[in-house]
Amino acid sequence: MNARYLPYLLILPVTLFLCLFFLYPFILVAQQAFYADGGWSLKNFQDVTSHWKFPISFRNTMLLAAAVVPVQLALALLMATMVTRMQKGRDLILYVWTIPLGISDLAAGIIWLAIFEQSGFLNSMMSGLGVVDRPVNFLSYQHPGIVFLAIALAEIWRATAIMLVILVAGIGLIPKEYYEAAEVFGASPWKRFTRITLPLLRPSLQTALVLRVILAFEIFAVVAALGGTLFPVLMGETYAYQFDLLNGGAAAAMALIILAISIAFTLIIMRALRVPKGATI
Repeated sequence: MNARYLPYLLILPVTLFLCLFFLYPFILVAQQAFYADGGWSLKNFQDVTSHWKFPISFRNTMLLAAAVVPVQLALALLMATMVTRMQKGRDLILYVWTIPLGISDLAAGIIWLAIFEQSGFLNSMMSGLGVVDRPVNFLSYQHPGIVFLAIALAEIWRATAIMLVILVAGIGLIPKEYYEAAEVFGASPWKRFTRITLPLLRPSLQTALVLRVILAFEIFAVVAALGGTLFPVLMGETYAYQFDLLNGGAAAAMALIILAISIAFTLIIMRALRVPKGATI
């Protein structure tokens, strides 16, 4: 066999897998989204975007992503920096911090529900301290800010580890000689972080942010467990169209809207954190 065909042969199984389980289903979803009333049209998109819940769910999704992702990025950077500087116990600490990765979205939501519900930990603690006389229903329409906070905290706790793992791997690729040379010339820890770590960590930051932002737009189970219908999000509306209203066309249209938003933000992040050509670590 000619050696120049070997790379194509090696990627053939992956290509077939993607075509079968990604490209073909995507084509079916696109057809369903653009087909209505016996012909091709934008009716499904018009129906979902004109519904009164769409602007609310869109706003909630964007607010949640804007609140959660920056906090997760800051925490992941801090935690990754701490882990890489540790001499002993590094693997144990990293393992403990990544435990939430093994917990599903719904399970994470139920865990935090046990904290914020009327018979949960928060009410028990406040009652024990004498702050309240009777349990408070935090997750109700009367406390929209607390509902948002509970969802944000659950998502930060659950998904920060995704960015942490990527950033730890990225920092591990930075040669230690750079830090040693900067230290010799009297650079402070903050300058070493801003002048060495952040610039050379740009590819890892790009990957971590793209992955996390996409997942933020797809949040569903945590919201369903903690907020229910009190905090509608785009993915929740997609589920409602498909399984509650049995409107597959509208659900497909919502899915493509979420995909378009994800692609737009991915392009913004990749442009903002683009790596110069020829740049190497």
